[in-house]
Amino acid sequence: MKLLFKGLLVSAFATLLALSGCWDDKKPTDASSAQTSKVFKVGVAQLVEHEALDAANKGFVDALAQRGFVKDKNVKFDFQNAQADQSNLQNIAQKFLISKVDLIGAIATPVAQTMASATRTIPIVATAITDFESAKLVKSNEKPGTNVTGSSDMTPIPALLDLILKIYPQTKNVGAIYSSGEINSQHQVEQFKQAASARNIEVKEATVSNVNDIQQAAQSLIGKVEVIYVPTDNIVASAIPALIKITEPVKLPVFTGESGPVKGGAFASIAIDYYELGKTAGNMAADILEGKAKPEDMPIRFQENFKTIVNGTTMKNLEVKLPENLQYEVVEEK
Repeated sequence: MKLLFKGLLVSAFATLLALSGCWDDKKPTDASSAQTSKVFKVGVAQLVEHEALDAANKGFVDALAQRGFVKDKNVKFDFQNAQADQSNLQNIAQKFLISKVDLIGAIATPVAQTMASATRTIPIVATAITDFESAKLVKSNEKPGTNVTGSSDMTPIPALLDLILKIYPQTKNVGAIYSSGEINSQHQVEQFKQAASARNIEVKEATVSNVNDIQQAAQSLIGKVEVIYVPTDNIVASAIPALIKITEPVKLPVFTGESGPVKGGAFASIAIDYYELGKTAGNMAADILEGKAKPEDMPIRFQENFKTIVNGTTMKNLEVKLPENLQYEVVEEK
């Protein structure tokens, strides 16, 4: 009888150990396995709807999905578009705070600035921002030191100016059309002016405050410049057809900082790829959600490889012949 009782005790103890082992197997062992047991809340705010920012948004979500953060499975997205309205941005920021999102995706400089003003604790991963440091979002691009990090859309401005001179070697005056309210545009135009000055080219500026000013700005430059330059500007990019309506009839070429406006009718660009920038930001967001990194320690990332693109239809309309040694990709107008 004693032997039977001891046997039962040993059996029960072994069973308890086995069950304990099963429970241990179900416990998350790292941040990546922990994500499967939690549904994350991610707020994504976009300044305005246009091709470049839409592409960045898609890249951001696609990268998270590839890392295992799948919409309506283990992450719930709250997508918001501010329609280029500052009061809308402030309302969106408050909405994200009230709903206690785990992370904010901020697409464009004004969005990131508003979100950063609203919270210093929720991680913010931004994209479509030219210079995080000059926008006062980080202490430095190398070591942010704040709750903000992300990917920059800084374009290779000297290379774009060289492209202009390869195609139009007689250029002495370039018009710059951009939004006076976008710090990223101001930063790019200043860099363009510095590069132009080194090449004895004068830059004539025409600023806009909204899309209704674009045609008037273009009209003011006709007869004064040989080429127009548009930085990665959200206001101008959202209304490229209005600009081209003025410039193309007088054979005035428009060079841009990114590919979206070229697909919309502008002539050429050494292009930023906003989808890839969005994916870069999405992967940075995944690292934060997995607990692998903190925004304050994540350097701002920049696009490294660029390609020259030319709108084939616009090239014909401008009646321009490109240099034989120029490597470029032709896109057609939508």
